[in-house]
Amino acid sequence: MHQAPPVLHQAPASGPIARLRSLRYVELHTPAFTEAADFYQEVWGLTTVESDTGARWLRGTGDEHHVLHLTERDRVGLGRLAFSVGTPAEVDEAARRLEARGIVPVYGPGPLDQAGGGYGLRFTDPEQRLVEISAEVHAVAPRGRDAAVPVGVTHAVLNTVDIDAAVAFYCEVLGLRVSDWSEHQMAFLRCNADHHCIAFNRAEWTSLNHVAYEMTSVDHFMRGLGRLRHHGIVPQWGPGRHGPGNNTFSYFTDPSGLVCEYTSEVAQIVEDAWIARVWRRVPELSDLWGTAGPPSEEIRCHMAGTPDPGPLHRPQPQEATA
Repeated sequence: MHQAPPVLHQAPASGPIARLRSLRYVELHTPAFTEAADFYQEVWGLTTVESDTGARWLRGTGDEHHVLHLTERDRVGLGRLAFSVGTPAEVDEAARRLEARGIVPVYGPGPLDQAGGGYGLRFTDPEQRLVEISAEVHAVAPRGRDAAVPVGVTHAVLNTVDIDAAVAFYCEVLGLRVSDWSEHQMAFLRCNADHHCIAFNRAEWTSLNHVAYEMTSVDHFMRGLGRLRHHGIVPQWGPGRHGPGNNTFSYFTDPSGLVCEYTSEVAQIVEDAWIARVWRRVPELSDLWGTAGPPSEEIRCHMAGTPDPGPLHRPQPQEATA
């Protein structure tokens, strides 16, 4: 018998810290910085908006100043997850609500000294991921969406050692809502009408599973796969269409070994009408089209990643020499 996910307790009276509008960008750490930066611009289809020594900020065709921040580090990992809110006043209120919960921001609230500027704050979740919320980030000039390149980041899947605690924190503190479960293995959380902006996958250690980039349509999605094929790159899983979320998928790995996904047509949620369900983990629901086949051991290994202590972790002497 399949184990059903637990029923979450109601959020405390203080409520979530803010009303998140979207997943704005992700920061990725990589030791293969030059190769990764070239991949995301020359192959994946993003465009550099700013660069510095060991750092690059790339945008898609959407409105965000950047959707990917690459930073050179000794090991791969998730640098941060950045969410948008409406106003600086909401950032200030979020800081007050965090402190009322005993969570001390590691930065802010205040002006963000980074590419794109803005006003925000940063704090860590229970598994030491760095979370940023921000408002008034710099605008960028509009871009056409005819080319088969990403609009922006649409979701990130995170490996967690305690899926119940992770879901509770992101719902109760950040105000995300559960859209669906895949048995008690995955939970899909939303902050707007998109089916999910964050998903948690139950795993043996904390790490990044993958980052997904939105393509404008199925046609853009397929033409994007064709463009990658011209670069000699074929999907490691896909193309197909998932059951939970109903989105198309095709998974690849970047030069760091981190998994990136092209996706399109994610299910749109009507808040008052949507009822979360528990999906069975069977091949015909993992891929509704039946075109992708099972994920290979190689892509499963990349999705599992390596244990990530978080970007603020300072290695002990024995770790540095190991």
